[in-house]
Amino acid sequence: MRERFPATGALAAAVALIVVVGGAWFGYRELAGDKCSGQVKLSVAAAPEVAADVRATADQWVADGAAVGGVCVQVDVGETNPVDLAAALAAKHGVALVGVGGASGSTAIPDVWISDSSIWLQRLGAAAPGFTPTDGGSIALSPVVVAMPEPIAKNFGWPEKKPGWADMLQQITTGTDLRAGIVEPTRDAAGMSGLLSLGAAASAAGANAQQAQTAALRALAVGRSAVRDDLTAKFPQAADAASIASGLSVAALSEEDVIRYNAKKPPVPLAAIYIDPAPVPLDYPYAVMPGTDPDRTAAAEALHQALNGAGFRDRLGALGLRAPDGTGGTGFAAPTGGPATAASSGAKGAGAAAPDPAAVDKALTTWATVTAPARMLAVFDISGTMRGEVPTAGGASRMEVTKEAARRGLALFGDDWAVGVWVFSTNLGGGKDWRELAAIGPLSSNRQDLIAKIGQIQPKENGDTGLYDTLAAAYETVQDGWQPGRVNSVLILTDGIGNDDPEGGLSLPALLNKLEDLKDEKRPIQVIILGLGDAVNRSALDQITKTTGGGVLVAEDPAKIGEAFLKGISLRPTK
Repeated sequence: MRERFPATGALAAAVALIVVVGGAWFGYRELAGDKCSGQVKLSVAAAPEVAADVRATADQWVADGAAVGGVCVQVDVGETNPVDLAAALAAKHGVALVGVGGASGSTAIPDVWISDSSIWLQRLGAAAPGFTPTDGGSIALSPVVVAMPEPIAKNFGWPEKKPGWADMLQQITTGTDLRAGIVEPTRDAAGMSGLLSLGAAASAAGANAQQAQTAALRALAVGRSAVRDDLTAKFPQAADAASIASGLSVAALSEEDVIRYNAKKPPVPLAAIYIDPAPVPLDYPYAVMPGTDPDRTAAAEALHQALNGAGFRDRLGALGLRAPDGTGGTGFAAPTGGPATAASSGAKGAGAAAPDPAAVDKALTTWATVTAPARMLAVFDISGTMRGEVPTAGGASRMEVTKEAARRGLALFGDDWAVGVWVFSTNLGGGKDWRELAAIGPLSSNRQDLIAKIGQIQPKENGDTGLYDTLAAAYETVQDGWQPGRVNSVLILTDGIGNDDPEGGLSLPALLNKLEDLKDEKRPIQVIILGLGDAVNRSALDQITKTTGGGVLVAEDPAKIGEAFLKGISLRPTK
């Protein structure tokens, strides 16, 4: 924040400022009187972190005699969150962007938009062919880094060493030491950039790519925040070991975010880790909106030239931002271990290529679906065969490895999930093959109760597998409480060959007919069946999920049920 006049001299300073500014404007008008006439009014919407300095540079430019084609220029610079203007532009062009939501009626379309990332322009251009802004050159740059509290970063060898994305992915998804977070990537460019890099690392996991990606997204979702200030507030606020262990451990932020955070002298400073390959940086493109008339377009081009000057570069340095070429102006100090020159990118920048808009859209759609609030009924097979040992799990029973997978799965689910638990076999009371342990309810209030009840599940000695009647009842239960805005699903965990009910009950054709009758395209329900072992009747189960939607995942080695579990929760309705 800039220094203010001392309170004792505020009045005198204010009077002096009015005299100086007023006199300067009067003098300019007198000097420019024979050089320009009329007035072009140019409106600029800038990202909050650069708006004040764009405004100061524009005001100086105007005071120095801004004119185009003999016409005087007036510039109005407003501070606008990029996602708000993206929503307004999407609405204007009749399109929707994943996760952006509706536009505020108070957000006006400017002549020039300076967002924090070219990705916004690319997403809009891909969705709306009529959105064709001009210019697009960068006015500033801030690399996207992995931010960590310094004590945690030192465990990774910082600042002498830096981890790769594969290392980071493994720590986030399988370790217990890192608490990851992210700013909602559908609405924040730094979060979006970090998500793309982590997703690329997951895609390199080969056959395990899908579950690696799902695990990464769920881990990030647990610590996500709507805005950057909320996310940074989760970092440790005290230097003791307990605070560091319980606080946020890692998040993708801009270099400028880290500089600004550390400038406040927090008890635990943040380290900025520059991982290779570098995420897409924030490049602050200068975009002249389509439909801007020639006079204002000429004024916009002239203002851009003013923003390319040394004065604005030095203003950027004081903000913790780099010039478009990746170098720092006067007053800029990179975080410890940071490069003197950062790679640039963007519509007109050199260096790393901007991401393909289709890849961005796919990544954000995957994020939105995998992390969407869900409502799930988990149904555990407790037939006698679940007592069988799993040699690859140290002799633990199938029931034990299944319960452990479920416990780990619950850790991936956010508090906005609603989960219930049933068990099934045969003759579990009241003429039913199933029994409710916990009704579907919010994890925010019943997580520990569910963990305890899952831990108490035991196989029924000599119990058979009344799968079909159970599945029909579970489907109806989820349908009766169906909730919009959530992924509604039935999760079956079984090692059976299908239906094995000596008391009769539904046959497979009867079950399929019933599910077909119950199905409502406007209220989709996913049926996800996780089969354990090599005796699972895949054909019958596939027929069921083909009718309902969902899928069958079989872990022939029950010790690997966790991988199948992750694949299962990534399945989402296609409509």
